[in-house]
Amino acid sequence: MTTEFDDIRPYHDSEAKDAYYRLMDDPRFQDAIIKCLPNYTVDDLRKDFVNYHSIDDVQVGFIKRWLDVFVSQTSAGITMSGLEDLDPNQAYLFISNHRDITFDPAMLQYYCFLTRRHTSKIAIGDNLLKTPVLNEVGRLNKMIKVKRSGTLREKLLNSKHLAAYIQYSLFEEKESIWIAQRDGRTKDGNDYTKQGLVKMVSLGHDKDLIETIRRMNITPMSISYEFEPCDQLKAREMALSENGVHYEKRPGEDFESIKQGIFGQKGRIFLTIGKPIHEELETMPENLNNNDKLYFVCQLIDKQIYANYKLYPNNYIAADLMHGTSQFSEFYTTEQKEKFELYLQKKSIIQDVSKEKMMDYLLHIYGNPVANKVKTYDSASVK
Repeated sequence: MTTEFDDIRPYHDSEAKDAYYRLMDDPRFQDAIIKCLPNYTVDDLRKDFVNYHSIDDVQVGFIKRWLDVFVSQTSAGITMSGLEDLDPNQAYLFISNHRDITFDPAMLQYYCFLTRRHTSKIAIGDNLLKTPVLNEVGRLNKMIKVKRSGTLREKLLNSKHLAAYIQYSLFEEKESIWIAQRDGRTKDGNDYTKQGLVKMVSLGHDKDLIETIRRMNITPMSISYEFEPCDQLKAREMALSENGVHYEKRPGEDFESIKQGIFGQKGRIFLTIGKPIHEELETMPENLNNNDKLYFVCQLIDKQIYANYKLYPNNYIAADLMHGTSQFSEFYTTEQKEKFELYLQKKSIIQDVSKEKMMDYLLHIYGNPVANKVKTYDSASVK
């Protein structure tokens, strides 16, 4: 077992027991148990651990219990498709649109639990794993630490290190990985894959970039929420950072986003796993330079993400409100429109941003997915 990646890898099975007991002894974690699992105690968790012998055991016996609660209490149900079409004996690099810090990858894990599949690893920024509790829960839940800070040279070395670990996990350990299509969550409703992300995961390739990408089994994943739990926080950040102004996060803001994402109401959730893009890579034009090859790969990923993104009445309403039209009125009722407008009015009232600006950015969060689907497909296919 290599020690090369000890600084960023999840826990191994042999480390699970000590990590689990450290969690049990942390007062903040004990408070979380009381809040999230009111009919369950830390003593119950300690007793259960006797039957846990691996990270998979911890995930199924512990993490799944939490997700059952969060899904039942903060959503109107989740619809999932596509995973059944993938070979369970293959490793995949799931490149996903990113709407919520923790719930997006957690729902892929949940899908694996429900279908009795081996769960994937999850690439998460180290800025979200700063507290001992989050670090322990993250590493017990197969989270890979993505180092964000440092000098330009340090960032390049970190990217190479991360790419090496991603390829080691996929090619040697045969472990699937979830990673967001770009740094940070989508804040304006526009889901697009950052070319630098595809370049990073393929670093270290031996001249043949596309062969490395093909071996990764890149598979697009789309997740959509009827109500984005952090929509107000996102709209506020967009408003305060408009015109190129640098937005400085408040202390604890990342943690607040995590909490809001977990406990905020989401309405219906749709998660769709697409098809591996390796066959479509065969359609790539010859004689492209590497930058154009990377762009082509991003287009393949985005096409599936847009195609599989579930649009709700809220999205169609927002799209019409943005442009002052009724182009998509067949997809919602007058009652749904009135209800959503009241929701937007409530969310647009905060202390440090005008109501007009908040409303504009909230409409973009919900309306832009419709525009992206229209760009990719004709309007008759936007459903």
